[in-house]
Amino acid sequence: MKIRAVLPAFLPVDEIRRRLLQLMPDLDIVSEPTASGRYPVGEIEAIVLTTFNDLTADDIGKMSALRFVQVSSTGYDRVDVTACRARGIMVSNIPVANSKTVAEHVIMLALASLRDLIPVDRELRNGRWTMMMGAQELGGKIFGIVGAGRIGRELATRLVPFEVSAIYSDKVPLPAEQERALGLTRVSLEELIAQSDIVSLHLPLSEETRGILGEAQLAKMKPGALLINTARAELVDTAALARAVGEGRIRAALDVYPTEPPDFKDPIFRAERTVFTPHMAGVTQEAQMRFLQETVKNVMRFAQGKEPQFRVDTPGA
Repeated sequence: MKIRAVLPAFLPVDEIRRRLLQLMPDLDIVSEPTASGRYPVGEIEAIVLTTFNDLTADDIGKMSALRFVQVSSTGYDRVDVTACRARGIMVSNIPVANSKTVAEHVIMLALASLRDLIPVDRELRNGRWTMMMGAQELGGKIFGIVGAGRIGRELATRLVPFEVSAIYSDKVPLPAEQERALGLTRVSLEELIAQSDIVSLHLPLSEETRGILGEAQLAKMKPGALLINTARAELVDTAALARAVGEGRIRAALDVYPTEPPDFKDPIFRAERTVFTPHMAGVTQEAQMRFLQETVKNVMRFAQGKEPQFRVDTPGA
C-alpha cells in the first residue's frame, strides 16, 4: 500500500521519517506537496496532510488510486471534501489532539488582553515605569463561546474557576446536565454578541459559517468588548474587524489570518489594545505528539482494512 505524508518544513521531517518507517515501510514522507517521492502520484492510496496543505479537486483527479485522506489537524477546510465524497474517498481529521491546548491559549489571550500585558511589556522595555490603570479581571465577565464542540467545551471547563458568566451559541444544544456542569447557558448568536464582554470563536469553516461575524454583528458588540479568534479568519469580515478595532470600538486577540503569513501592512496590526499570535493556539510539543500518535493509529487502521476513525466525509459530518 502506497502512503504519502506531506509535512510542513518546520517539522523535523527526517526524525519523523526515521520513526515511522519502522511501522510503515511503504510510507513516503515529503516536506512540500510538489516534492518528488519514491513513486508516482497516481499510485498513492492514502495521503496524510496537515492544516497547512491544500488538496483540491484537481489534485484529487490526478490521484487515481487514492482511497483515504488523513488530515493531521482539527481543521480540514483546505481539503475538497465534496470532491473526495464524489469519488468515494474517505477523509478523517484528528479532533482529539489539541482541544485542551487551544482552550489554554484562549484563556492566555483573554488574560493578556484584559491585563494590558503587551503595552505594559513594551513600556518597560522602553525604559518607562508606567502605572497603567486599565487592567481588568476575568472574573465576573460574561464570556461568550461561539461553538460548543470539543474546544468550546474544554474552554468552558477551564473557565469555571475564574467565576465568569459563561454563555454559548450552537445550533445543537448541549445536554442539560452538561450545561449545568459547565455553568453554560445557551443563547442565540445575536444575544451572545450583544451580552458578552469576551466573544471566542470555535466554529469550523464552512459555507454556513463563513463571514458569520460581519459589520452588523461587530457593531452590536459591547464597547471595549474583546473578540478572540483561534478558529479560522474567514469566520469574520476582516475589513470590518480592522475598522472596529482601529476605531477603538472593540478589542481583538487573533491567532488566525486570511493569508498566512498575513499582510503586515493590514491596518489591524497598527491598532492599539490588540494581541496577535502566529497560528499557534493548538501547537505545543505535547499536542504535536498526540497528533502524530493519533495519525499513525488511524492510518494503520486503514492499512489493516478497518474503518478509520473521525470520518468527516460522511453525510452530516
